[in-house]
Amino acid sequence: MVEELASLAQQAADRLAQGRVGAVVAAVAGDSVEIRGAGRAGGDEDRAPGAPGVPGADTLFEIGSVTKPLTALALARLAVNGVVELDEPLAALLPDGATIPTRGGAPILLRHLATHTSGLPRLPKGMYLRALLRPSTPDPYADCTAEVLLSGLARTRLGAEPGKRFRYSNLGAGLLGLALGHRTGTDYETLVTRQVCAPLGMSDTVVTVDGARAGRLARGHARPGRPVPPWHLADLAGAGGLHSTATDLAAFVRAQLDGGPAELAEAIRTSRAVEHRMSPFAWAHLGWTAHRLHPRQGSHLQIWHNGGTGGFSSFVGFDPEKRVAVVALANTRRAVDRAAFALLATLQAEHASRAR
Repeated sequence: MVEELASLAQQAADRLAQGRVGAVVAAVAGDSVEIRGAGRAGGDEDRAPGAPGVPGADTLFEIGSVTKPLTALALARLAVNGVVELDEPLAALLPDGATIPTRGGAPILLRHLATHTSGLPRLPKGMYLRALLRPSTPDPYADCTAEVLLSGLARTRLGAEPGKRFRYSNLGAGLLGLALGHRTGTDYETLVTRQVCAPLGMSDTVVTVDGARAGRLARGHARPGRPVPPWHLADLAGAGGLHSTATDLAAFVRAQLDGGPAELAEAIRTSRAVEHRMSPFAWAHLGWTAHRLHPRQGSHLQIWHNGGTGGFSSFVGFDPEKRVAVVALANTRRAVDRAAFALLATLQAEHASRAR
């Protein structure tokens, strides 16, 4: 099985590297994890001696919105430990004087932020306008400081009553990270390190890449041959500001499959016990989207999140019933979802065939 898993991971990485600069794929089946890379961690423009070569298990990537499940797990752990409550209003965690919109008399609760049911728009107030006025700005989120976010929030109208409708919101996830940091008296990076990364041994999952890690950071590209500057999400980091590696994210999904260490086990259960139905076949957990495939496709359960920044794309998905998972990371903006879902479905089908 190990050789077969390694071959599947390499095939997926090779496929993703075509039309992109480089990619790394982790394939997980039971207790086995195989990580393979293809392409380049730098790019065709980086050919000097010592320039990054083929990306591997410990190459760092911007993971974009794959940050959100980690933010949500931090929420779940804080809730389990009594530091917050899932049904606590967002207003209770933000600085005094912050104005939080409501609709239909219903406040935004923390669970709404983690399930994209807050009614908040996708982006902070004024962000579209700033992008139009400064189209050449390489990082559209760079100005998203706490002051800017809270000022815009006071002028934001909700698109639906909180808790009623799924509406994907980077603003909501970012505010969740900001609020949890404020409650615990720390910044987002320290928050997610203490609550999630340290218990799982995810030592390379960080907001700030410096020191020795900087030499392992892949270079992002809008497309092959077109490198782009990194993104810094400022105080919206909880929505997509983390960097990580295939090694770390494989540890993250294995915890989802196996229940995780004792200090995280109840938080993992809590994150998946919360459920907002979007259709008979799709729903949201805290930080995750989930669906069950059509019976003709095996009725397999897929729980997942993808991500993208100006120069990177990412995917993490798993099936706790079959104990299989996939991580896919690329240093090109073009999405990796199709190949990642295909590999996840292959692993699910192979598990099913072995079980018969």
